[in-house]
Amino acid sequence: KVVAKSVSIPEGYFITWTGQYEYLERVQKKMRVVLPVTLLLIFGLLYMSLKSAGKSLLVMAAVPLSLTGGIILMWALGYNTSVAVWAGVIALIGVAVETASIMVIFLDEAWKKARQDSHLTTPDDYHQATLAGAQKCLRPTLMAVTMNIFGLIPVMIASGIGADVVKRISSPMLGGLVSLTVLTLVVIPLVYHGWSQRQMISIRDKK
Repeated sequence: KVVAKSVSIPEGYFITWTGQYEYLERVQKKMRVVLPVTLLLIFGLLYMSLKSAGKSLLVMAAVPLSLTGGIILMWALGYNTSVAVWAGVIALIGVAVETASIMVIFLDEAWKKARQDSHLTTPDDYHQATLAGAQKCLRPTLMAVTMNIFGLIPVMIASGIGADVVKRISSPMLGGLVSLTVLTLVVIPLVYHGWSQRQMISIRDKK
């Protein structure tokens, strides 16, 4: 807008913006199609695996929530949106879905075991089943997230050739992994507990 106001372009001439800005525009246009299709495919695979739309949506909720940490870190570092940032976001989406689905599977197994043992009849039983599943998932979740975080730290403190690009790839992942850890260990068990408890009460009332 500044150039259009201050620069007089003779007839027959035109100005075209190129470089990273042009690449970013191309990526954003493609992502408007690719990202929704990818998320739908992920949801379909989750539904086939978990056999539940509610649980699949719970796992998918990890995607926007995990991006919160990445956005905050990018804002703190003063990074703008770029092709490299989008690459980091895509990688974070994969890690978020994987980690959240592991937690849901552990919670499913804990509730299933409690149901088989006839230890799933009172609100306290629901709480204990959720706690058992979350505790079993604590170690693998922390191992996976910690490994990724320690792997990204050398990239974030690098200063050599190409460091500016790889930092922008890593920043959404590093910040997102922190918020993903809180989400996976706290938010998902709480939401799963409330949703599963309502399901159990509804089934019991129908009987």
